[in-house]
Amino acid sequence: MRSLISLFAVAVVAACASPTPFEPIDNRGFGFADQKIEENRYRVSFSGNSLTSREQVETALLLRAAQVTLESGYDHFIVVSDDTETEREVRVTDLGPNFGYYGFYGFGRPFPYYGYGYPWGPVGFNDTRVTESREYRAIAYIVLGRGPKPQSTIAAYNARDVQRNLESVVFRKES
Repeated sequence: MRSLISLFAVAVVAACASPTPFEPIDNRGFGFADQKIEENRYRVSFSGNSLTSREQVETALLLRAAQVTLESGYDHFIVVSDDTETEREVRVTDLGPNFGYYGFYGFGRPFPYYGYGYPWGPVGFNDTRVTESREYRAIAYIVLGRGPKPQSTIAAYNARDVQRNLESVVFRKES
């Protein structure tokens, strides 16, 4: 039983220790989502966890836009509006008083009051650990079109080309 619990704990930690895979949005809010607005207009988004870079999030968004285009029977899409939001979180962890190199009792000293590093200093001189994490969410509004992409529109993409070029680049969950 104990080994089963340990195995489960390792699996949970391993699942959390990877970038967001390219798949539909999960119960934690990570992954892709799309919504049909009109016959040929969609809102597409991709949200990544703190291990997913901004570039990965934006690449996944473009791939999903290409997939939506092809699944809907169209050939190209035009990005009308897009944005990448950043959610930044800073955590400060109090590690307790800094007792110097020898620790609270001092190196080889049996009594704490005479040891090097006894915490005589004022309150607030504790060691701290500061960690920062960022999560990115990209969103785009796209218009789908048939035939060759308009050459005069810089925000127009050939869906087949995008899919072919980005399919192998996005992170996928190993099966």
